[in-house]
Amino acid sequence: MGIGGRGVRWGVLSTAGILRKVLPAVADSPAVDVIAIASRSCERASEAARRYGIPRAHTSYEDLLADSDVEAVYIPLPNGLHVEWTLAALAAGKHVLCEKPLSPRPEEVERCFEAAEAAGVVLSEAFMWRHHPQAERLRSLVADGAIGDLRLVRSSFSFPLDREGDVRWSAELEGGSLLDVGCYCVSGSRLLAGEPVAVRGESIEAESGVDSRFGGVMRFPGDVLATFDCGFDMPDRDELEAVGSEGSLLLDDPWHSLEAVIELRRPGRPVERIELPRVSPYLFEFEEVSAAIREARPARLGREDALGQAQVLDALRRSARTGSVIELGA
Repeated sequence: MGIGGRGVRWGVLSTAGILRKVLPAVADSPAVDVIAIASRSCERASEAARRYGIPRAHTSYEDLLADSDVEAVYIPLPNGLHVEWTLAALAAGKHVLCEKPLSPRPEEVERCFEAAEAAGVVLSEAFMWRHHPQAERLRSLVADGAIGDLRLVRSSFSFPLDREGDVRWSAELEGGSLLDVGCYCVSGSRLLAGEPVAVRGESIEAESGVDSRFGGVMRFPGDVLATFDCGFDMPDRDELEAVGSEGSLLLDDPWHSLEAVIELRRPGRPVERIELPRVSPYLFEFEEVSAAIREARPARLGREDALGQAQVLDALRRSARTGSVIELGA
């Protein structure tokens, strides 16, 4: 990693744990050049820069945003800081890739994209799984009728979050299983079925005030149903299944996409295994956003997708609070 070439020059706000997956994945990409990282701690910034071979370590987020060599900023901060620092980066004229969820509030998503449009820069919400070829192959199989008419989308994402003090347990920083992992299930359902017309959510609340477990049902046009569950107090689980009138498609690793295999199951036929490249989805994500920046076009996941995602998350949370079905798109 260094300065020069045609690779987009990226800065990273935070030394979050997710960087252990992200930075090695993009290290050798000619399209991505991570030149700076920032932390509120000088020690953490310097250590992360040494570990990942990043030339510059800034001891404040503001200093990184003032770095004229940084073209684009990756924001893996806690959920509750996403909008604040996205807006700050956009105001500094930086392109932004913000970790999911950008916000569960539609009005905040709109505000961010209006700011990006005014600044003439690219803004994208970081759902890395959507950039892996596995996701597009799944979508095309469903669209092309490989399983007949889509009837049901079933998904899950859970893991035991045992670390006390983890920011994902913080209500102030907008933690909780729905926003951390359940949002992937919402994203997967929307990819295959469009935008829901009604949702119902149920949550189990932890002592800290965030949901430790969440379940949801969504109804889509054409009488397609989607069910999902997520949680911090269950074993490691991640699945996505599309069930149609003539068969089903099962992904055992939909979100990380490290074992990229789609199983096509149809009655009376052997299971067909469709194998995709075993490449980190973070590489595809950063290269796609970098291409959007160089080509001066919107990113694949832009305003429409981020707004749709926020509208569903907002409705699910309202449903869990009120115990009622929330209708959308009226």
